[in-house]
Amino acid sequence: MSRERQGGSVLAPEDVERVFRRLAEEMPGQTPGAKGPKDQPDPFRSVVSCLLSAQSRDVNTAAAVKALFARATTPEDMLALCEAEIAAAIKPCGLYNMKARNILKLCGALIDEHKGVVPSSRAALMRLPGIGRKCADIVLSFTFGAEVIAVDTHVHRVSNRIGLTEARTADETARQLEERAPEWALKEGHFWLIQFGKAVCVARAPKCHRCFLTDLCRFYAAARL
Repeated sequence: MSRERQGGSVLAPEDVERVFRRLAEEMPGQTPGAKGPKDQPDPFRSVVSCLLSAQSRDVNTAAAVKALFARATTPEDMLALCEAEIAAAIKPCGLYNMKARNILKLCGALIDEHKGVVPSSRAALMRLPGIGRKCADIVLSFTFGAEVIAVDTHVHRVSNRIGLTEARTADETARQLEERAPEWALKEGHFWLIQFGKAVCVARAPKCHRCFLTDLCRFYAAARL
């Protein structure tokens, strides 16, 4: 049956495939020419921008990124700044003292362990100070073109509402999507899901009346009981 669930709550593999097929048909993929996180032009600025974006609104992150990169754009130049200078520059994004310390630690690790070059593997990225699974996957996807579904707030919400995953944390959602999403959908899946989450499956009042996934969605099925 197309409505069958595995484990009682997640979609069966064939329905996961159907969901991604429909998303591919209905939602836009990656914008041609898109750059790394926060539109940064190189891996170093991408990974630092992603670090700054944690628990920060986009507009505040953008202000912090602009101020910081006006002072330094390489690990070596960043290490020439003191922690207080970095903290002052990134103050708009919040948690600026902790983030300033992590930026300096990250730059030191890049130089000591990677000759100043941002690594292109998830494991190596996640060993950098201040970089978790979400940030690593965003950098992999946007900066290195890896076939990975990066999980932000929208992707986490949508995936668990529909039944693609059953996870309490974004990291667990990412692990389940890596296992359950069809291989052909990994490259563009992030973009389909995030656009779907912004346009249809919004946080407070999902627009089920205009959704093309209601016959598969576990959230919609539960709401009708």
